[in-house]
Amino acid sequence: MIYRNFIAPSRDFTQLTNALIRHPRLDSHATRLLTWQLSLPAHARETLSDTAKRARIGATSFITAKRQLKAEGYVHERRVQMTGGLWATQQLVSSMPLHPEEAAKVFARLPAHTGIERVYPQVAPSALPPAVGGPTPPSTDGHPEKTPEGKTSNPPPEPEHEPRPEREPDPEPDPESEPEGEPGPDPQFVEARALVGALPLLSPALRRIPPGMRDELTLLVARWLAAGHTSADVHEHLRLGLPGAGTPVRRPGGLVRYLLKDVPPLAPPPAPQGPPRLSARLEGAVECSGRHVQPMLFRPVADETLCPDCAATPCRLRAPEAAGPRVVASGVRRGSGGGRGLPVGRRPGG
Repeated sequence: MIYRNFIAPSRDFTQLTNALIRHPRLDSHATRLLTWQLSLPAHARETLSDTAKRARIGATSFITAKRQLKAEGYVHERRVQMTGGLWATQQLVSSMPLHPEEAAKVFARLPAHTGIERVYPQVAPSALPPAVGGPTPPSTDGHPEKTPEGKTSNPPPEPEHEPRPEREPDPEPDPESEPEGEPGPDPQFVEARALVGALPLLSPALRRIPPGMRDELTLLVARWLAAGHTSADVHEHLRLGLPGAGTPVRRPGGLVRYLLKDVPPLAPPPAPQGPPRLSARLEGAVECSGRHVQPMLFRPVADETLCPDCAATPCRLRAPEAAGPRVVASGVRRGSGGGRGLPVGRRPGG
C-alpha cells in the first residue's frame, strides 16, 4: 500500500497535463527534456542540446529522446536562411502535440530571427580602398637579379687576402710506435647481428620487426652469446616463447625483446653415465653357458658357469646346431628343442 502527500506550490511551478507525464511512447529522458523546456521562461532561447547537457542526458539518449518528441509532435524544427546567407535552425517546443501544418502557422507568427546576430565582415566587404594603395600590375622586366647596365654605385672593396703561412711537413711516423692495426669487430656482435637478421626465417610472425629495433635486439642477443649460449639456444628459446599457429603477433619486436631480456644461466653438463646397472633382484646373477631357448640367468654358488638344470642334464652341453635326436635310457626320442618325446620305432603319424 502506498500513500501520497501533495502540496500545491505557490510559485515556480509549471502546469503539465497528465497525458504528457504518463505518455506511453516517451521514455524518461524524453519526458524530462520536454518538461525542462516547458519550465523555462518565455524569453529563454535555450536549445534542446543545451538542456540535455544541463539535465545530464547522454548523446545517445538525447538523440533517442529528440526523435521520440518529434515523432509525437511535441518538437518541430525548420531551417531558415538569415541575412548575409547564413542558415539557422529554429526549434518549436509545445505542451500539446501539433501537426506539421499547425507548427508552420506558429512559426509564421514568430520573428524571422531572434537572439544575438553574429557579424561576418567577409560576407559584405567595405567599399573603402585597401590601406596599401591601389592594385598594381605585375612586373614584366626579367629576373630581379639580372646584371644591371649603366652607371651604378661602386661595390664595396674586396678584403685583402693575407698570405697563408707555409705548412711544415708532417714528421715521419715512427714505425715502432705505430699501432699494429685496429681491432676488427667483435665476432659475437657479428654473430648476434646475423642471428637477428635471420629471425624472419624462424617464424612468419617475426617478419614485421621494425628496422629501428634491430640494434637493440642485437645487443640483447650479444649478451646471450657472451654468457655462453649458442645461436641454437637462442633460436630454441624464441621458438618456445612464440604463440601458437594462427595467433596474430601485433608487436613482434617487443615480443622478441621481452623473451631476450633475461639471460638464464648455462645448464650444467650431464654427468657421464656408466654401464647399465642391473636391478637389485638380478644383482650377482650370471648367464648360463648351456643350451637354452632364451638366455638363462642364475646365481652361482662358486665359479660355475652352468645352471643346476644344465649341470644335471649332460645333453644340454652340446651346441644347438650339433645336437640331434638321440635315444635315452627311457626309450624316448627327444628333439633339439627339448619338446615332447615320442616312443622309439613309432612314426609321428602312426
